[in-house]
Amino acid sequence: MNRREFLKRTAAGGLALAAPTVVPSSVFGQYAPSNRIHMGLIGMGLMMGGHRGHMCGRPDTQVLAVCDVIAQKRDQAKAAVERAYAEQRATGTYKGCDAYNEFERITERKDIDAVVIVTPDHWHAPIAVMAMRHGKDVYVQKPMTLTIREGRIMSDVARRHGAILQVGSQQRSERAFRKACEIVRNGWIGKVHTVYARLGRFAPPATLPEQPIPAGFDYDRWLGPTPWYPYNEARVKGDYGGGWRRFWDYGSRKNGDWGAHHFDIIQWALGMDDSGPVEFIPKGVAEYQTHRYANGTRVLRDHPTRNGQMIQFIGDRGEVLVSRGNRLETTPAELKTRPLAPGETALYVSNHHEDNWVQCVKSRTSPICPTEIGHRTATICHLSGIAERLKRTIRWDPLKEEILGDSEASRWLDRPRRAPYVYI
Repeated sequence: MNRREFLKRTAAGGLALAAPTVVPSSVFGQYAPSNRIHMGLIGMGLMMGGHRGHMCGRPDTQVLAVCDVIAQKRDQAKAAVERAYAEQRATGTYKGCDAYNEFERITERKDIDAVVIVTPDHWHAPIAVMAMRHGKDVYVQKPMTLTIREGRIMSDVARRHGAILQVGSQQRSERAFRKACEIVRNGWIGKVHTVYARLGRFAPPATLPEQPIPAGFDYDRWLGPTPWYPYNEARVKGDYGGGWRRFWDYGSRKNGDWGAHHFDIIQWALGMDDSGPVEFIPKGVAEYQTHRYANGTRVLRDHPTRNGQMIQFIGDRGEVLVSRGNRLETTPAELKTRPLAPGETALYVSNHHEDNWVQCVKSRTSPICPTEIGHRTATICHLSGIAERLKRTIRWDPLKEEILGDSEASRWLDRPRRAPYVYI
């Protein structure tokens, strides 16, 4: 039987949730077309280029379709996929990638096994939930959701359908971050009482003048479930200076940008992947935006870090500082190269985030950043944003997933959805 039939039968028999369920290579043969993982790519923004190149370059995956609400982007992506496959074939030609405006055209296809979602945050949950309900595995960019309620729904749907979902918090797949978290988890710097996380800032949201909607752009669908605003290029563009991330309608601003990365690593280091902080204090009430765990550990956003490092853990017996590019510093210095002793906590090893997901799709084992972990990290992003917007401290029960004693703030656990884009 081919790959899809094998996975359907193992899932039906309960093996989809067993660990470890390692599929022998003989099941997949030499990656004949029927045995490859057939992919659909949704959202052709800045981050999709790397994902597309990776999936097109693997012998065990095949991209069958792309989707974007901008005709030019989806046509360019389709051409790039077909060009990549043409270069791999002796004939030098390939035509076999479809391009869609509506993501539903991909999620409903029975010959597509998995989807990669690289859209603005407000579309993550609707697309992922629909894909999982159609039996597909999912790679979704961070933060996993727009609201806390969406995260609970996504985690429950993934568990119910046995979906393999990876959140794009790729710092978990970088050696320096893993080592930093192992140092903290094993108590080498003592009790961690303070953490600094460097996020940076976007320009404030702005009221923008209306511009003509470009030809070939389905702007209404881009807005989707969010409130309607007149089109302006600055509202929809994706760039590292902000673009759509400046606006609360589509995310949690810097909390959901760099915060989704750094808060995730802090959760991992503190052993809080199934829980979270209990208090969120905005800047103005405190000198720095702060969230606090029940044991007293505080995380301060944008407090200066030594040597410009991204994250700085401060314990009562030492410090750990870590950034991308495998930048790792420790005090005492020898902690950086100290090996784990027998019995100490060794964290999940992934050396490539997308590859980790693909291998887990095959084996039906958990990836390094599955839905529940992604939900807990996104919850920190959202609660930080709620406290920032309301300009007051928010108290949180991570077990019940409830805001305590603040009915106005509790209304922000979810958001209204604009018809007809009411999917969850």
